[in-house]
Amino acid sequence: MSRRNRAGDARTWLFARLAALPLWLRGGVAGGLGALATLALPPHHFVPALLVAATGLLWLLGTCAKLRAALFLGWLFGVGFFGVGLAWLANAFYVEADRFGAFAIPAVAGLAIGLAVFVALAAAAAWYAPPGWRRAVAFALAWTVAEWLRGHLLTGFPWNLVATVWAPWPAPAQFAAIAGVYGLGFATMLAAALPSSGPRGAALAAAVVGALWLGGAARLPDGPAAVVPGVTLRVVQGNVAQHHKWRAELREAHLARYVALSRTSKAPPRLVVWPETAVPYFVDEEPELRALLAGLVAPDGVLLTGAVRRVDDGSKGASLFNGIQAIDARGAVVATYDKAHLVPFGEYTPLRAVLSAAKLTAGAVDFSAGPGLVTWALPGLPAASPLVCYEAIFPGRVTSSAERPAWLLNVTNDAWFGLGAGPRQHFAAVRLRAIEEGLPLVRAANTGISAIVDPYGRVVAALDLGAEGVIDALLPAALGSAPPYARAGDLMLVPILGAAAFALWWRRLRILMRR
Repeated sequence: MSRRNRAGDARTWLFARLAALPLWLRGGVAGGLGALATLALPPHHFVPALLVAATGLLWLLGTCAKLRAALFLGWLFGVGFFGVGLAWLANAFYVEADRFGAFAIPAVAGLAIGLAVFVALAAAAAWYAPPGWRRAVAFALAWTVAEWLRGHLLTGFPWNLVATVWAPWPAPAQFAAIAGVYGLGFATMLAAALPSSGPRGAALAAAVVGALWLGGAARLPDGPAAVVPGVTLRVVQGNVAQHHKWRAELREAHLARYVALSRTSKAPPRLVVWPETAVPYFVDEEPELRALLAGLVAPDGVLLTGAVRRVDDGSKGASLFNGIQAIDARGAVVATYDKAHLVPFGEYTPLRAVLSAAKLTAGAVDFSAGPGLVTWALPGLPAASPLVCYEAIFPGRVTSSAERPAWLLNVTNDAWFGLGAGPRQHFAAVRLRAIEEGLPLVRAANTGISAIVDPYGRVVAALDLGAEGVIDALLPAALGSAPPYARAGDLMLVPILGAAAFALWWRRLRILMRR
């Protein structure tokens, strides 16, 4: 018996065994496969787990006689995928366990149940396609559309996009410069799903991965990326625990820690970067504080720090903004950015007039959203695009359309999420923004991961989770021309998904044309 026949017999036997199981047991298998797929995500990056999970789900879909069964199995796959992949979110509720701890498990479970609907729809679309390579292509196509919708509907939540499995390997990740993270995700899921159709599908999957790897390697330069001459940079990671961060009696000590770390050399740098809300005071209202911060940079330098800003609205009271402020060597605030994409239930409560739930961040007042993305023209320095926390995870939405910056600045406070998977998933996502935009990324995180990333997504220097320290380096230079994705955005998906749809339907189209 040939190897192909033996493989076919094994698949036939497996289909028969799966089809004989009651639907609830197949649902349990689907949930387990979804959980298994998270091993491919950060921080594990065990990519073969995604192949096993996608192949297993498509085989399960082959046992479904009705659409509702396919929806059910796809939904349970999604529950496993998001439930395990986002379990770290529970840490944020335990920061103030007496107030929010009881909501940790219900919140994560509810989010997973809701997000799993996207996977259910992708599975249903794949079920409609004929078995074999067409079902694999349909699943990759539908999964990509579902990820795009997940990143845009309501406020959007493009977390744990499947393309992040490639974060440790810059070569295959370079496809994001052409098609963005959604296009890279399509290629990734296609390679994971094709082996479900047999040996030929597995060979095609290997060809897809090989093309990603070889094409990306050809794009990468042999040595390090160019730097901006004379722009010395210091990123400071204070490692302040979240449950200590806003205690009144510790604020001076937290500030003193950041000041001391910023003075670790005799020659002050031109750029000093502190994380989100590193300054526990209102910078605009504290001239003595600004004078202190001014002494940490060179005479032509700027300190960039995350800080909360208060604006008096008169009779309406004060509005709070979570943002970044730039203080020059004279102690003047020369630039301010207010975070525009706020975290629901973290920084504000949606439908506040209806819902009475408190937000997780300190204080009873909701944060207000800023006007949107800007390009900072810092004095004597390359123009920057400031981004606060998870604003940096949104593909195609990290730079202003008015002017292209020379680098991306991301300040964040991942201390909310402990030292587990969450901060590593966050860092993997923002590294892909550097590739998509062809811009270097400077990232300051309170408890890590702080890093400098070149425009190819390669880590120049980094501080790991739970570390206290600084990164000293020169600012990497942007690529000479913007990559295709930076110019066209998600329109680059159209020819890719269009070609996939054509491959699915070309036989029917040919028959119709003959008729």
